[in-house]
Amino acid sequence: MDKYECPCGYVYSPEEGDYHNGVNPGTPFVDIPDTWVCPQCGASKEYFVKL
Repeated sequence: MDKYECPCGYVYSPEEGDYHNGVNPGTPFVDIPDTWVCPQCGASKEYFVKL
């Protein structure tokens, strides 16, 4: 699964998910709700780029 990076440097890894914000491990980036934001800076999904 692809990883995505926020402009702040945070990398979303599907293998890890974002447990603290309700995203289970194994969740592809495209399947994260559009309301999810970067846990470090609060940027929305639209600002993330595929690595």
